[in-house]
Amino acid sequence: MQGTGDVGRIGLPPLGTRHRTTVDGTEVAWAETGSGEPLILLHGIGDSGRTWRRTAPLLARRFRVLIPDLPGFGESGRPDAPYTLGWFTDILDQWMDAIGLAQAHFCGHSYGGGIAQWMVLTHRPRVDRMALVAAGGLGREVMLGLRLAAIRYLEVLYTPAAMGIGTRMAMKGDLHNFGNPEPVEIEEIVRMNSLPGSGMSFARTVRGVIDVFGQYMQTCREVAAAESLPQVALFWGDDDRVIPVSHGRMALQRFHGATLSVFPGGGHFPHLLHPARFAEELAGFLLDSSRKPARILFACPGGPRSEGPNALPVAQCANCTWRKALDWTRMMTP
Repeated sequence: MQGTGDVGRIGLPPLGTRHRTTVDGTEVAWAETGSGEPLILLHGIGDSGRTWRRTAPLLARRFRVLIPDLPGFGESGRPDAPYTLGWFTDILDQWMDAIGLAQAHFCGHSYGGGIAQWMVLTHRPRVDRMALVAAGGLGREVMLGLRLAAIRYLEVLYTPAAMGIGTRMAMKGDLHNFGNPEPVEIEEIVRMNSLPGSGMSFARTVRGVIDVFGQYMQTCREVAAAESLPQVALFWGDDDRVIPVSHGRMALQRFHGATLSVFPGGGHFPHLLHPARFAEELAGFLLDSSRKPARILFACPGGPRSEGPNALPVAQCANCTWRKALDWTRMMTP
């Protein structure tokens, strides 16, 4: 079931034409703007599609830009669901079917970057090219607040009021790292994160990829098993205090043929701090006919699927060393 609504809320610049599509009983809110090759923009944890508000109008000059609010966030529904990477990718796969979209470029920010990588693993024909912006799943380190949020018994504290207060404090406490958001945009994300069910979706999403020691879900343990890899580009702020830029540099060594664009002085939201440069470099990557698909230079030997059609000679990965040393602690966390 699909529906079309007005664009934007009062005082907020619209992302494009708003739609609502029901997928597997869950309502997915999404916006659409521009024309050309389809490009899906994915946001991160505790965020919404509005994170692309400064770049979507620029990208819409060359692409058909589709911007979903991931289930559990933004204006989308908040079902009683597992909120794992696999669940999100299955929902996106069904959403693409529902709107008649066979394939698209994927650009994912933070957790959205992890979803984009999982789409390559589980729904490879859907993904044309893949852009990762300060993406999760490429290293162990992550900000302390998210590691603490992974403690299961804290979920009872994530009431709508607490989610709103926490969102406002986090964003106002580090404006630069959050892309210098406009005051009205801070209040909008506070409103959305205060909706019933937001605490549940936030906690379950975090626990699906993070424990108290950092990111335990590592794509380096999985990605070599993909049937093929797309062209890959990475984008990162050099002052990212959520996921460090060192993860991007490590990924650049792992993916042959990938590129990394670093934004000086940029925090965790380079697409918000440097929208013009980001949009231009992303468009250049997506339209470059000379770019070849990525290949794996090394995969984690500790991974359950470390050998595959895209794996080149295997070497030990620092992330794998951490994973082997700390996996037992996760087993002890109920």
